[in-house]
Amino acid sequence: MPDGDRERGVDAEKRATLRRFAALGAAAPFAGLSTGDARAATDGSDARDAILGYVNTTPGAHFSKLRDDLKLGTGETQHHLRRLLDDDILVSRRDGDYRRFFVADRFSTFEQVALGYLRRETPRGMILALLRHPTASGSDVARALDVSRATVSTYASQLEEAGLLDRTDGYEIARPETVITLLVRYADSFDDETRDFAADADTLLRYEP
Repeated sequence: MPDGDRERGVDAEKRATLRRFAALGAAAPFAGLSTGDARAATDGSDARDAILGYVNTTPGAHFSKLRDDLKLGTGETQHHLRRLLDDDILVSRRDGDYRRFFVADRFSTFEQVALGYLRRETPRGMILALLRHPTASGSDVARALDVSRATVSTYASQLEEAGLLDRTDGYEIARPETVITLLVRYADSFDDETRDFAADADTLLRYEP
């Protein structure tokens, strides 16, 4: 394929991706704004609309994933994110080596922290395993995920420090109903295992009379 045709193909794919996520952005209000006000806040920019739509459906995504999934350049992504942050449409939270993005006024601190860890494969797998099997030991979780016991111990310490895990008596997920709700609501932004979990989540939720 000639270089010009290849470049046009890449540009067309980028435009299609931006339009798809921009449509998601237009489909729901953001940060207490009406759909029209949210659109006005982005100055009609397809890239900013797409970023809004992406963060709305993939809360807790970090910079590189957002940039790559939307097929944007690094400088372009930085520019539009800065505008959205400055306009208080998005907020960000430092999570280790990552900065994660959320729609403003949408999530509590606990939910932001939880989503950050759910975006990581091994911690998410641990959380799913413990929600399915609350009495599982660290060794049980390690076998289920096919990782070392030391890996589970390291992440368990991080989850405990973050307030997502209680190790007083075994491994217990903190505020499980909230975590399950996040997993179900955003299952499509994770993986097949999470989608399978979401399909059965009604059997795990406990309702107080």
